[in-house]
Amino acid sequence: MFRDALLVLNKDLRVEARSRIALNQILPFALLVLFLFAFALDPSRGVLERATAGLFWLAVLFCVVLGVGRAFALESGDGVIDALRLSGLDPAGLFLGKAGALFVQLVALELVLTLGVVVFYGAALHSVALLLVAGLLATAGLAAAGTLYGALAAGLRVRETLLPLLFLPAVVPVLIGATRAYESALADQSGEGWPWCNLLAVFAAVYVGTGVLAFGPLMEET
Repeated sequence: MFRDALLVLNKDLRVEARSRIALNQILPFALLVLFLFAFALDPSRGVLERATAGLFWLAVLFCVVLGVGRAFALESGDGVIDALRLSGLDPAGLFLGKAGALFVQLVALELVLTLGVVVFYGAALHSVALLLVAGLLATAGLAAAGTLYGALAAGLRVRETLLPLLFLPAVVPVLIGATRAYESALADQSGEGWPWCNLLAVFAAVYVGTGVLAFGPLMEET
């Protein structure tokens, strides 16, 4: 399973390195979202400072939807999904590899967005350990959930509109937990943020476990 996961992860990252869609399109979109929020709320600087964590994670969520939609659009073309089914790869390894590739791309994106909130919003990064732990847990959950719902919507003609409708309501817990943890970290109140990491860890574990068990049947139905 883990060997197959590494193969798929390497494949997806090489596809992204060649296409540079995340670098040339998704990353500028995320920075533009942050800039527009800053422009809209700048007259109320206090509101902008309080909303920094939530706006950061909203930008990340939009990018997850774009990244997942693009990844499975590539898999749906030219019989690639059929080839994956016939390749003999472990479905659990296939899920972990695709989720792992999305996780790596999201972590890189979030590092740039963190710089963006410092520049646009004047945020101060106090509890770096809390930011790192909460960010990694939230990203793992988002990557696993995005991969799972991406596979669910991949075979449908309306996947571009169905994927956000399925994915966004399902990740409300991670949006709440990550936002609260980041708010505590940015306000230098890490003691209030660590309990939210428990919610993020549970969310990540549930979706990783569900994906490992259910990805094979979902691929058969796609």
